Amino acid sequence: MTEITRVPLQPIKKGSLTKLWLGVAAAVLLGAGLAWAALPHGVDVETVAEGSGASPGPDDVVFVRYVGTLDDGTEFDRSQDVPLPIEGIFPQGSPLPLSRMIPGFSEAAVQMKKGGKYVFHIPADKGYGAEGQKDQQGNDVIPPNSDLTFEVELVDFMSEQDFQQRLQVLQQAMQMQQGADGQGVPAPPQ
Repeated sequence: MTEITRVPLQPIKKGSLTKLWLGVAAAVLLGAGLAWAALPHGVDVETVAEGSGASPGPDDVVFVRYVGTLDDGTEFDRSQDVPLPIEGIFPQGSPLPLSRMIPGFSEAAVQMKKGGKYVFHIPADKGYGAEGQKDQQGNDVIPPNSDLTFEVELVDFMSEQDFQQRLQVLQQAMQMQQGADGQGVPAPPQ
């Protein structure tokens, strides 16, 4: 038969079990704190007025009215409705393709609903980061490492493909109008 070797167990000292559990709790808290610090902190989207319907996707073009400010309240950008010569092709507002926007704006915009008004608080790492944004003369428009705030109203949105198709229709209509005004002959489509 097989013989089993016995190992005598030593008694646990008084208070050792408490110390063990305190150590386990400290390790769990430390791990949770490190995990939280390592997470990317996203944008904060505050709903001012709830919209309705679907939300835009990350590759859509949004038509918005917005004001962009720095933490100190300095306004660095404001949208303007694009005056289009032919009504009904595009909605009012400024068209912004989300695939080409700063990451924080795109991340927040997909949470909006048509007709809603929102405030985006975008951390610097999801905005213009350590580089900031300069104007054509080299002056800081957005200083490096600046957090940004946008007040945004979502007027409407559409797919990038729909936007490009409507843009072609608009260009063709403008060419025809220029041809009728200038030469009496419509310009060839492109």
